Amino acid sequence: TKSGAKKRFRLTGTGKVIAAQAGKRHGMIKRTNNQIRNLRGTTILCESDARIIRKSFLPNG
Repeated sequence: TKSGAKKRFRLTGTGKVIAAQAGKRHGMIKRTNNQIRNLRGTTILCESDARIIRKSFLPNG
C-alpha cells in the first residue's frame, strides 16, 4: 500500500529511491560479522525496481 511504501522508501533530490538494506531480520547466525556490518544503513534501488516504486506507490514520484 502507499502507506506502507512511504515508511519504507524515500526519494533523493535527483529522483532515485532509497530503501533499507534487506537481509537483517533473522538468520544472522550464519552470516559473518562483515556481512552483517555491510547490511547497515540504506541502499539505492536499481532503476527497474525504482520505476515501479515511483509510479505505483510514491505520491510525488
